[in-house]
Amino acid sequence: MSHPKTERTLVVIKPDGIQRSLIGEILKRYEKIGLKLVGVKMIVPTEDFIEKHYTIDPEWRRITGEKTIKGYKDKGLTPPSEDPLEITAIILANNAKYMTSGPVIAMVWQGAHAVKIVRKITGGTEPLSTDAGSIRGDFVLDSYQMSDADGRAVRNLVHASGTIEDAEKEIKHWFKDNELIDYRLITEQILYDVNLDGLLE
Repeated sequence: MSHPKTERTLVVIKPDGIQRSLIGEILKRYEKIGLKLVGVKMIVPTEDFIEKHYTIDPEWRRITGEKTIKGYKDKGLTPPSEDPLEITAIILANNAKYMTSGPVIAMVWQGAHAVKIVRKITGGTEPLSTDAGSIRGDFVLDSYQMSDADGRAVRNLVHASGTIEDAEKEIKHWFKDNELIDYRLITEQILYDVNLDGLLE
């Protein structure tokens, strides 16, 4: 079994994050906790590429649709449809339009519990209901209510892989093997060295 310090996750700074000049601030959040950047590139994705990204998990359409319907009902609202696949067709179209509207920055971060740590730092999908202190909680004022009224995707700055399995598939979708670099950071000695050997001269 591999050590948790080798776990990797995908992060994509979405077009709104770039347009709002938050690239450095977003990178800093992940870097300061001790994660290591092992891959990075800027691209303008196609709609086909984005659709493949969201549907890497064959169950994504059903699960996301059911979750969205439940979210509406939990808030006492009527969902736009009772059919999960109809709901996700709308979500997918909106996300594709949003994610192809300008350049995005795709990154792979590595470190202990990378997937969960990145999700925690990034915050919940809806900026309005996520905690202050997270990227989305500190820098976005969007909500599902507003994005639904406008017929668009919620603008939340960043995509972050949801599970280790998702991360592995998404990284393969966005990066070739030779675009990821294995190297050592000096800070890893402090984070992972069992005995902290060699600190004293």
